[in-house]
Amino acid sequence: MENFTPASALAGGVLIGLAGAAMLYFNARIAGISGIYGGLLQTKRGDTLWRLLFVAGLLSGGIVIRLLYPQALEFSVDRSMPAVIAAGLLVGFGARLGNGCTSGHGVCGIGRLAPRSMVAAATFIATGALAAIVVNRYFGGAI
Repeated sequence: MENFTPASALAGGVLIGLAGAAMLYFNARIAGISGIYGGLLQTKRGDTLWRLLFVAGLLSGGIVIRLLYPQALEFSVDRSMPAVIAAGLLVGFGARLGNGCTSGHGVCGIGRLAPRSMVAAATFIATGALAAIVVNRYFGGAI
């Protein structure tokens, strides 16, 4: 591994965990990104502002990192555009099917020792690994 950085990975994990715990403690809400964003598509009175601010915070965090440390967001994709689109659609379908995404189930749910979240996170990991194996082995990384 050429980019193994255990200190920054640990710090990032702690910050994500603390943010999820703070959201639950102070607002009694799970910091599941798909649920928060999905709530913006089906607005309820008095339930929109905090969702907008949360999503704005996510976006502004990315913008700040881009301005201060642009190389942190540099990446390349060695898959075809149809493979990337299919992957995105499958992730969205899986999040909808699993009633949440990896942030809600994996970070917040496992932290609360929720059995449903443990099953969901294990399923996310297993199906993601299986999909990567199938696409790489049988499609040469392209669909």
